[in-house]
Amino acid sequence: MTPHILVVDDDPHARGLLRRLLAPLGEVTEAAGVAQAEEALRGSQRVDLVLTDMAMPDAQDGMRVLKATQDASPDTAVVVITAFSNVEGALDAIQQGAFDYLSKPFDVDAIVRVARRGLEQKRLVEENRNLRSQVKQPELVGRSAGLLEVYKQVARAASTNVPVLITGETGTGKEQVARSLHQRSLRSAGPFVPVDCGAISESLMESELFGHAKGAFTGAAGFRRGLFEEANGGTLFLDEIGDVGPKIQSQLLRTLQEGTIRRVGESTAVRVDVRIVAATNKELPQLVKEGRFREDLLYRLDVVHLHLPPLRDRRGDIPALVEHFAALHARGGARPVVTEEAKARLQAYDWPGNVRQLENVVARALALNVIGILGPQDFPAPIGDAEAADGGVLFEDMPSLAELSRRYAAHVLQAVGGNKSEAARLLEVDRKTFYKLLEAGTSEELKENAP
Repeated sequence: MTPHILVVDDDPHARGLLRRLLAPLGEVTEAAGVAQAEEALRGSQRVDLVLTDMAMPDAQDGMRVLKATQDASPDTAVVVITAFSNVEGALDAIQQGAFDYLSKPFDVDAIVRVARRGLEQKRLVEENRNLRSQVKQPELVGRSAGLLEVYKQVARAASTNVPVLITGETGTGKEQVARSLHQRSLRSAGPFVPVDCGAISESLMESELFGHAKGAFTGAAGFRRGLFEEANGGTLFLDEIGDVGPKIQSQLLRTLQEGTIRRVGESTAVRVDVRIVAATNKELPQLVKEGRFREDLLYRLDVVHLHLPPLRDRRGDIPALVEHFAALHARGGARPVVTEEAKARLQAYDWPGNVRQLENVVARALALNVIGILGPQDFPAPIGDAEAADGGVLFEDMPSLAELSRRYAAHVLQAVGGNKSEAARLLEVDRKTFYKLLEAGTSEELKENAP
């Protein structure tokens, strides 16, 4: 796609010079002032780079063009042009978000060089955003009534910026729900920053969340941004919020009320634009009664409440989850096969560790299974068939190699529901060879028993 460059200057000779210099880089549009620039920025034609004079008549200066560009197209690079004597004004523009500045009289090489860099920055920003969208986490897996209700609430809450509280037992997928909420929101292009509050001591939690100044405490060798600032423009996921101590609870409440933070060792408030999603496996109302959690903080966090049911209450989702995790942890690109009997065993188990435990069990089974077909014998007791795990019926009577091949081919065929083409594909043979494998043991037995 051809880049589009907007040149804003009240001097027609300057505009003409810039047009000629920049024409090899893309399509160039001219604007004689702020009004024309705003009209161009609002138009259907995308603008990839803006070059604007800082000083134009009637107070139509470059700062207004910079603001208009940021409002219309935040990713577009803006280069301000100023007289040599007004470098201070150019630096002010840089502080306000301008990409670079050029001084008059023009340095032809510098103009082309800076313009190329500005267009490259716009390209990289868009490429990064596209890559982020391509590596989004998969949506929640399952279609049970309890999970469908969560889907609906996620869809409704995604278009808002209010805090969300996710509850449920350990391993039910609370972080996945938080990621889904972020990806569906208007903040999806921003960062998603997860924090395991239960894994960080309260003495470290303050500087982790809010950052610190150099020398704020022993070991603070330099300035550090906190996770709130890292999540600016996006979502901060506070997992295990019930484990946070009273001091951090107080600071979180202030941040939710004021939209600001204070780094450790500094008194100046820093404004942050962050959506808070919190999660817990604890009963926060009970902690409030026990005096271990602030009631006003609970009210601030629990604006939208999402509850994830345990896996034992949505067993109908287990087959789909098993297929999903089998594909996720497959080796060598081949999609594993999970037999119906194995799925039935997995579906009958209560899963105290919920979805996380199920994923770990499937991943372990695939790591130890070299053929890519998971049966009950591949899962530990009491989930699978512990007795078959050490050999099973394929080996119990010391069969001949031909008979073992026949049994194994029959086992694969049964696992894929009688689909011979699929069985042959898994065994990496053609259908003709597969038929020979099925008949091998029988033919050998006939030969041995012949008179």
